[in-house]
Amino acid sequence: MKHSVLVVVSIAALSLAGCGKKADAPMPSDSATATDTAMTAPSATATATPGQMFADTAAASDMFEIETSKLAATKAQSAKVKRFAEEMIKAHTDSTAQLKTAAAAASPAITPAAAVTPAQQKTLDDLSAKSGADFDQAYADAQRTGHQATLDALKAYSASGDVPSLKAFATKMVPIVTGHLNMAKSL
Repeated sequence: MKHSVLVVVSIAALSLAGCGKKADAPMPSDSATATDTAMTAPSATATATPGQMFADTAAASDMFEIETSKLAATKAQSAKVKRFAEEMIKAHTDSTAQLKTAAAAASPAITPAAAVTPAQQKTLDDLSAKSGADFDQAYADAQRTGHQATLDALKAYSASGDVPSLKAFATKMVPIVTGHLNMAKSL
């Protein structure tokens, strides 16, 4: 059972680490793949516990969503994209606070790493170089793929996570991220 939880959490961590990346095809002008992202995830060490891996990748996902949405708030051409970005900044700031509370309640306490992955940074850099309709499309694509990966990871950890407080956090976030994904699909 412990081995299967580790496998599920590892998959969840890899999925969250890939937030903003397409799993099967690179984004335009982006050669990093989900595999590259997984290899460079902040928690991808042999000594990290499944709970630590989940917390680190959830934190990276939130940070990525906040930073890409800050770009969208200023660079997006579409008012709909700008409104979505503002909602994502608030929602992922709230999520980060809830994650920190859940991680602190673990025994021993877990401290989520506050860093995006190198692949997420590359996507941020690529988005920074875009403007207008090109930016809107790239941002919308990143939001759809990122929220789907996050949703998959949350569902996996919710089903078989090893830290009760983080498992409760994941369970609580599933319907919220489902809503975000549906909103992103309408961009």
